[in-house]
Amino acid sequence: MIFETIVTSVNPDGSAHIAPFGIRERDGLVLISPFRPSRTLDNLLRNGCAVINATTDVRVFAGSLTGRSDWPVRRSTSIAGWVLQSALSHRELELVEVQEHEQRPELTFRVKHQALHAPFQGFNRAQAAVIEAAVLVSRLSMLPIEKIESEIKYLAIAMEKTAGEQELQAWGWLMERIENYKAEMRGENQA
Repeated sequence: MIFETIVTSVNPDGSAHIAPFGIRERDGLVLISPFRPSRTLDNLLRNGCAVINATTDVRVFAGSLTGRSDWPVRRSTSIAGWVLQSALSHRELELVEVQEHEQRPELTFRVKHQALHAPFQGFNRAQAAVIEAAVLVSRLSMLPIEKIESEIKYLAIAMEKTAGEQELQAWGWLMERIENYKAEMRGENQA
């Protein structure tokens, strides 16, 4: 099973790098498998630690993929890392094993510390749609654009029925990124 989270890692200058990641768990350990090249992968290998953040603010998922990465953070407790201010819960991780792979290495972490900050009320359908759209945006160069457009058309139904202000803002960022990608494919110069 894959859980969609926000992983915070530490950049060389000490700042927080915020990225959405699907993580897996096995035998009490956390598995993160970033594609190469990846700033997150570089940070995890260099520092040997990370923080997994659970948040319902889907703007963080969308923003991290569309150049909006300045989200409030605070220092973690047991590692040299960063926790999202909007995290409902977080887990601080220490790297214990690296299984090398040319495209997507598997990094295994043990949990050093975890904390619950607020109750999880559940996702509405629009929040789930934004997370699915964020996954599609993260795979723009890997999937046919027709598949992405088809999926987006279906996800838009949930947006129309259940979105609030945060979900609409996040959705707009993702749709803008898709349109810019399509313009790049056509050789047009869009911002």
